[in-house]
Amino acid sequence: MIPRILSVGLTGGIACGKSVVTRELGRLGAIILDADEMVHKLMEPGGAAFQPVVDRFGVEILDSRKHIDRSVLGRRVFADPRERWALNGIVHPLVMQEEERLLREIQLLGEDRLVITDAALIVESGAHKRFDRLVVVYCSPEQQLLRLMEREHLNRDEALQRTQSQMPAEEKVALADYTVETDGTEEETREKTRQLFGRLRADMTDSGGGASGA
Repeated sequence: MIPRILSVGLTGGIACGKSVVTRELGRLGAIILDADEMVHKLMEPGGAAFQPVVDRFGVEILDSRKHIDRSVLGRRVFADPRERWALNGIVHPLVMQEEERLLREIQLLGEDRLVITDAALIVESGAHKRFDRLVVVYCSPEQQLLRLMEREHLNRDEALQRTQSQMPAEEKVALADYTVETDGTEEETREKTRQLFGRLRADMTDSGGGASGA
């Protein structure tokens, strides 16, 4: 019997609370594919993205260990949309290849599984069309700014530059099958995530699942 795989793209703006949602979904039994982790590995020395990124952005993005300094690279790409598009053009195809490889491995397990791909730019890259369901995590702009300033030790202008470089949350929400609003407490977000998990499990059962992400 072919295993049922429901492939779900989960996205949201920077510092919107996605990590709380993905941790809870993983605790409940979903398989989490973290695109940011994939990017880290791809950009490590020897990774498929390392040399193309260094060739494009120069050796000044390397730290003393000759690793890509993501904070240096981040300042460049958030300051200039052309630089950001160049980086995404290198990294996104490689992340999609890795995701497809992992989905094939999951299918070989022969079990029904809910697979969540957590990626910030699913909608911007057009990759949301590849998934069976799209979940968007969002919060108010002011909450997002405060979280980002605290997490990344940024001033308000620096945080605004980063949030304004991304697609507005309402545009992503308009495309979503499900949303999780995270303005409340962490426990309230976890409770909303538990409700989401139940809906996704029901979708997998009702539809027989799918593998549109593969």
